Amino acid sequence: MFELFINGFIGIRLLDIIDILLVAILLFELHNLLKGTVAINIFIGIIAIFLIWQIVHALQMELLSKIFGAFVSVGFIALIVIFQPEIRRFLFALGTPSFIHKKNMRFLFWKFNIHSGIILVIDTILIACQRLADNKTGALIVITKRNELKQYVETGITLDASISTHVIENIFYKNSPLHDGAIIITDNKIKAAGCILPLSNKPKLPSRLGLRHRAGIGITELSDAIAIIVSEQTGKIAYAKGGKLYQKVQPAQLKDFLEDEFGQHEKAEKIKQPVMENA
Repeated sequence: MFELFINGFIGIRLLDIIDILLVAILLFELHNLLKGTVAINIFIGIIAIFLIWQIVHALQMELLSKIFGAFVSVGFIALIVIFQPEIRRFLFALGTPSFIHKKNMRFLFWKFNIHSGIILVIDTILIACQRLADNKTGALIVITKRNELKQYVETGITLDASISTHVIENIFYKNSPLHDGAIIITDNKIKAAGCILPLSNKPKLPSRLGLRHRAGIGITELSDAIAIIVSEQTGKIAYAKGGKLYQKVQPAQLKDFLEDEFGQHEKAEKIKQPVMENA
Protein backbone atom coordinates (compact mmCIF):
# COMPACT_ATOMS: atom_id res chain seq x y z
CA MET A 1 0.00 0.00 0.00
CA PHE A 2 2.84 2.39 0.87
CA GLU A 3 4.57 1.58 -2.45
CA LEU A 4 1.34 2.31 -4.32
CA PHE A 5 1.15 5.68 -2.54
CA ILE A 6 4.78 6.52 -3.44
CA ASN A 7 4.42 5.41 -7.07
CA GLY A 8 1.36 7.58 -7.48
CA PHE A 9 3.34 10.73 -6.66
CA ILE A 10 6.61 10.01 -8.47
CA GLY A 11 5.53 11.14 -11.94
CA ILE A 12 3.89 14.45 -11.00
CA ARG A 13 4.46 17.15 -13.62
CA LEU A 14 3.83 20.88 -13.54
CA LEU A 15 0.85 20.35 -15.83
CA ASP A 16 -0.61 17.89 -13.32
CA ILE A 17 -0.45 20.54 -10.60
CA ILE A 18 -2.09 23.09 -12.91
CA ASP A 19 -4.73 20.50 -13.79
CA ILE A 20 -5.53 19.94 -10.10
CA LEU A 21 -5.70 23.69 -9.41
CA LEU A 22 -8.05 24.29 -12.34
CA VAL A 23 -10.35 21.46 -11.22
CA ALA A 24 -10.35 22.91 -7.68
CA ILE A 25 -11.27 26.36 -9.02
CA LEU A 26 -14.01 24.85 -11.18
CA LEU A 27 -15.49 22.96 -8.22
CA PHE A 28 -15.31 26.10 -6.07
CA GLU A 29 -17.16 28.17 -8.69
CA LEU A 30 -19.77 25.44 -9.12
CA HIS A 31 -20.26 25.37 -5.36
CA ASN A 32 -20.79 29.16 -5.32
CA LEU A 33 -23.25 28.88 -8.19
CA LEU A 34 -25.31 26.17 -6.49
CA LYS A 35 -24.93 27.42 -2.91
CA GLY A 36 -28.24 28.08 -1.24
CA THR A 37 -30.21 25.87 -3.65
CA VAL A 38 -31.50 22.31 -3.40
CA ALA A 39 -29.12 21.32 -6.20
CA ILE A 40 -26.12 21.72 -3.88
CA ASN A 41 -27.07 18.46 -2.09
CA ILE A 42 -27.20 16.60 -5.40
CA PHE A 43 -23.89 18.14 -6.45
CA ILE A 44 -22.16 17.04 -3.22
CA GLY A 45 -23.60 13.54 -3.61
CA ILE A 46 -22.26 13.27 -7.17
CA ILE A 47 -18.80 14.43 -6.07
CA ALA A 48 -18.86 11.83 -3.28
CA ILE A 49 -19.75 9.03 -5.73
CA PHE A 50 -17.00 10.15 -8.12
CA LEU A 51 -14.39 10.16 -5.33
CA ILE A 52 -15.49 6.71 -4.14
CA TRP A 53 -15.21 5.46 -7.73
CA GLN A 54 -11.64 6.79 -7.98
CA ILE A 55 -10.70 5.19 -4.66
CA VAL A 56 -12.06 1.74 -5.51
CA HIS A 57 -10.44 1.98 -8.95
CA ALA A 58 -7.06 2.81 -7.37
CA LEU A 59 -7.48 -0.11 -4.94
CA GLN A 60 -8.26 -2.38 -7.93
CA MET A 61 -11.65 -3.43 -6.58
CA GLU A 62 -12.94 -4.48 -9.98
CA LEU A 63 -16.60 -5.17 -9.19
CA LEU A 64 -17.27 -1.91 -7.32
CA SER A 65 -15.20 -0.01 -9.89
CA LYS A 66 -17.40 -1.28 -12.74
CA ILE A 67 -20.62 -0.49 -10.86
CA PHE A 68 -19.59 3.06 -9.99
CA GLY A 69 -18.05 3.55 -13.44
CA ALA A 70 -21.32 2.60 -15.13
CA PHE A 71 -23.23 4.95 -12.85
CA VAL A 72 -20.88 7.86 -13.60
CA SER A 73 -20.93 7.31 -17.37
CA VAL A 74 -24.74 7.18 -17.54
CA GLY A 75 -25.10 9.91 -14.92
CA PHE A 76 -23.75 12.58 -17.29
CA ILE A 77 -27.04 12.62 -19.18
CA ALA A 78 -28.95 12.75 -15.90
CA LEU A 79 -26.86 15.74 -14.82
CA ILE A 80 -28.01 17.77 -17.82
CA VAL A 81 -31.65 17.11 -16.89
CA ILE A 82 -31.25 17.68 -13.15
CA PHE A 83 -29.10 20.80 -13.40
CA GLN A 84 -30.85 22.36 -16.41
CA PRO A 85 -31.71 25.65 -14.61
CA GLU A 86 -28.23 25.94 -13.10
CA ILE A 87 -26.50 25.17 -16.43
CA ARG A 88 -28.68 27.78 -18.12
CA ARG A 89 -27.74 30.32 -15.44
CA PHE A 90 -24.05 29.50 -15.82
CA LEU A 91 -24.13 29.87 -19.61
CA PHE A 92 -25.95 33.20 -19.29
CA ALA A 93 -23.26 34.44 -16.91
CA LEU A 94 -20.47 33.12 -19.14
CA GLY A 95 -21.97 34.84 -22.17
CA THR A 96 -21.98 38.28 -20.58
CA PRO A 97 -18.88 40.45 -20.16
CA SER A 98 -19.65 41.32 -16.54
CA PHE A 99 -17.61 38.33 -15.32
CA ILE A 100 -14.52 40.03 -16.77
CA HIS A 101 -15.17 43.48 -15.30
CA LYS A 102 -18.06 45.80 -14.75
CA LYS A 103 -16.70 48.29 -17.28
CA ASN A 104 -13.24 48.10 -18.78
CA MET A 105 -10.46 45.65 -18.21
CA ARG A 106 -7.10 44.83 -19.75
CA PHE A 107 -6.67 41.13 -20.40
CA LEU A 108 -3.08 40.46 -21.42
CA PHE A 109 -2.50 43.25 -23.94
CA TRP A 110 -6.11 43.66 -25.09
CA LYS A 111 -8.67 46.09 -23.73
CA PHE A 112 -12.36 45.26 -23.73
CA ASN A 113 -15.03 47.94 -23.57
CA ILE A 114 -18.66 46.97 -23.02
CA HIS A 115 -20.10 50.44 -23.45
CA SER A 116 -21.86 51.48 -26.61
CA GLY A 117 -21.46 54.88 -28.23
CA ILE A 118 -25.01 55.95 -27.31
CA ILE A 119 -25.36 58.22 -24.28
CA LEU A 120 -28.26 57.20 -22.06
CA VAL A 121 -30.73 59.97 -21.15
CA ILE A 122 -30.27 59.43 -17.44
CA ASP A 123 -31.97 62.62 -16.25
CA THR A 124 -35.23 61.74 -17.98
CA ILE A 125 -35.28 58.31 -16.32
CA LEU A 126 -34.45 59.83 -12.93
CA ILE A 127 -37.27 62.40 -13.15
CA ALA A 128 -39.74 59.65 -14.07
CA CYS A 129 -38.56 57.47 -11.17
CA GLN A 130 -38.82 60.36 -8.72
CA ARG A 131 -42.38 61.20 -9.82
CA LEU A 132 -43.41 57.55 -9.63
CA ALA A 133 -41.87 57.30 -6.15
CA ASP A 134 -43.64 60.45 -4.97
CA ASN A 135 -46.99 58.98 -6.10
CA LYS A 136 -46.13 55.50 -4.78
CA THR A 137 -46.58 54.02 -8.22
CA GLY A 138 -44.76 50.72 -8.70
CA ALA A 139 -42.34 50.46 -11.60
CA LEU A 140 -39.71 48.15 -13.02
CA ILE A 141 -37.28 49.58 -15.57
CA VAL A 142 -34.62 47.39 -17.16
CA ILE A 143 -31.70 48.99 -19.02
CA THR A 144 -29.74 46.59 -21.18
CA LYS A 145 -26.07 46.54 -22.07
CA ARG A 146 -24.59 43.89 -24.35
CA ASN A 147 -27.46 41.43 -23.90
CA GLU A 148 -30.56 43.03 -25.46
CA LEU A 149 -32.89 40.50 -23.77
CA LYS A 150 -34.85 39.90 -26.97
CA GLN A 151 -36.48 36.78 -25.52
CA TYR A 152 -38.02 38.93 -22.77
CA VAL A 153 -38.85 41.83 -25.08
CA GLU A 154 -41.06 39.40 -27.01
CA THR A 155 -43.15 38.73 -23.89
CA GLY A 156 -44.34 42.35 -23.79
CA ILE A 157 -45.83 44.93 -26.14
CA THR A 158 -43.31 46.31 -28.62
CA LEU A 159 -43.09 50.11 -28.48
CA ASP A 160 -39.68 51.17 -29.82
CA ALA A 161 -40.43 54.64 -28.41
CA SER A 162 -38.11 57.43 -27.37
CA ILE A 163 -37.49 57.71 -23.64
CA SER A 164 -39.87 60.27 -22.14
CA THR A 165 -40.90 61.02 -18.59
CA HIS A 166 -44.59 61.12 -19.57
CA VAL A 167 -44.35 57.84 -21.50
CA ILE A 168 -42.79 56.04 -18.53
CA GLU A 169 -45.37 57.51 -16.13
CA ASN A 170 -48.28 56.53 -18.40
CA ILE A 171 -46.98 52.97 -18.76
CA PHE A 172 -46.84 52.46 -14.99
CA TYR A 173 -50.06 54.35 -14.23
CA LYS A 174 -52.12 52.12 -11.95
CA ASN A 175 -55.00 51.72 -14.40
CA SER A 176 -52.69 51.02 -17.35
CA PRO A 177 -52.81 47.45 -18.72
CA LEU A 178 -48.98 47.46 -18.86
CA HIS A 179 -48.22 48.64 -15.34
CA ASP A 180 -47.63 45.16 -13.89
CA GLY A 181 -44.82 44.28 -16.28
CA ALA A 182 -41.37 45.74 -16.92
CA ILE A 183 -40.16 48.13 -19.57
CA ILE A 184 -36.92 47.27 -21.35
CA ILE A 185 -34.69 50.09 -22.56
CA THR A 186 -32.06 49.44 -25.22
CA ASP A 187 -30.02 52.06 -27.09
CA ASN A 188 -32.06 54.93 -25.66
CA LYS A 189 -35.33 53.38 -26.83
CA ILE A 190 -38.15 51.83 -24.84
CA LYS A 191 -38.21 48.58 -26.77
CA ALA A 192 -41.20 47.04 -25.01
CA ALA A 193 -43.49 47.38 -22.01
CA GLY A 194 -45.41 44.85 -19.93
CA CYS A 195 -42.53 42.38 -20.22
CA ILE A 196 -42.48 39.26 -18.07
CA LEU A 197 -39.14 38.67 -16.34
CA PRO A 198 -37.79 35.62 -14.51
CA LEU A 199 -37.99 35.74 -10.73
CA SER A 200 -34.94 35.23 -8.56
CA ASN A 201 -34.73 31.84 -6.85
CA LYS A 202 -32.49 33.04 -4.03
CA PRO A 203 -33.84 31.46 -0.82
CA LYS A 204 -32.48 34.16 1.49
CA LEU A 205 -34.37 37.10 0.00
CA PRO A 206 -36.53 38.93 2.57
CA SER A 207 -40.16 37.84 2.47
CA ARG A 208 -41.29 41.48 2.31
CA LEU A 209 -39.86 41.86 -1.21
CA GLY A 210 -42.56 41.80 -3.87
CA LEU A 211 -42.54 40.35 -7.37
CA ARG A 212 -41.09 43.53 -8.89
CA HIS A 213 -38.00 43.34 -6.72
CA ARG A 214 -37.62 39.61 -7.29
CA ALA A 215 -37.98 40.06 -11.06
CA GLY A 216 -35.44 42.90 -11.00
CA ILE A 217 -32.96 40.70 -9.16
CA GLY A 218 -33.76 37.73 -11.40
CA ILE A 219 -33.06 39.49 -14.71
CA THR A 220 -29.73 40.82 -13.41
CA GLU A 221 -28.75 37.30 -12.34
CA LEU A 222 -29.14 36.12 -15.93
CA SER A 223 -27.72 39.10 -17.80
CA ASP A 224 -25.57 42.22 -17.53
CA ALA A 225 -28.66 44.47 -17.47
CA ILE A 226 -29.48 47.04 -14.78
CA ALA A 227 -32.92 47.03 -13.14
CA ILE A 228 -34.50 50.03 -11.40
CA ILE A 229 -37.41 49.27 -9.08
CA VAL A 230 -39.89 51.68 -7.52
CA SER A 231 -41.85 50.19 -4.63
CA GLU A 232 -45.61 50.58 -4.75
CA GLN A 233 -45.91 50.14 -0.96
CA THR A 234 -43.19 52.49 0.26
CA GLY A 235 -42.36 54.66 -2.75
CA LYS A 236 -38.67 53.85 -2.27
CA ILE A 237 -36.30 53.51 -5.21
CA ALA A 238 -33.96 50.53 -5.54
CA TYR A 239 -31.74 49.10 -8.22
CA ALA A 240 -30.35 45.65 -8.96
CA LYS A 241 -27.10 44.67 -10.57
CA GLY A 242 -25.45 41.26 -10.85
CA GLY A 243 -28.17 39.64 -8.76
CA LYS A 244 -27.69 42.08 -5.87
CA LEU A 245 -30.36 44.53 -4.69
CA TYR A 246 -29.52 48.03 -3.44
CA GLN A 247 -32.48 49.54 -1.58
CA LYS A 248 -33.55 53.01 -0.39
CA VAL A 249 -31.45 54.75 -3.03
CA GLN A 250 -31.55 58.51 -3.36
CA PRO A 251 -31.90 60.03 -6.87
CA ALA A 252 -28.38 61.49 -6.66
CA GLN A 253 -26.96 58.05 -5.80
CA LEU A 254 -28.88 56.45 -8.65
CA LYS A 255 -27.60 59.11 -11.06
CA ASP A 256 -23.98 58.50 -10.03
CA PHE A 257 -24.49 54.76 -10.38
CA LEU A 258 -25.99 55.00 -13.88
CA GLU A 259 -23.33 57.43 -15.05
CA ASP A 260 -20.66 55.11 -13.75
CA GLU A 261 -22.25 52.01 -15.30
CA PHE A 262 -22.75 53.55 -18.72
CA GLY A 263 -19.42 55.33 -18.82
CA GLN A 264 -20.80 58.83 -18.97
CA HIS A 265 -18.24 60.25 -16.54
CA GLU A 266 -15.57 59.15 -18.98
CA LYS A 267 -17.49 60.50 -21.97
CA ALA A 268 -18.06 63.85 -20.26
CA GLU A 269 -14.35 64.15 -19.51
CA LYS A 270 -13.51 63.46 -23.13
CA ILE A 271 -15.96 66.14 -24.27
CA LYS A 272 -14.44 68.69 -21.87
CA GLN A 273 -10.89 68.06 -23.04
CA PRO A 274 -9.62 70.90 -25.27
CA VAL A 275 -8.80 70.06 -28.87
CA MET A 276 -5.23 70.98 -29.84
CA GLU A 277 -5.04 72.96 -33.05
CA ASN A 278 -2.32 72.36 -35.52
CA ALA A 279 0.41 74.93 -35.32
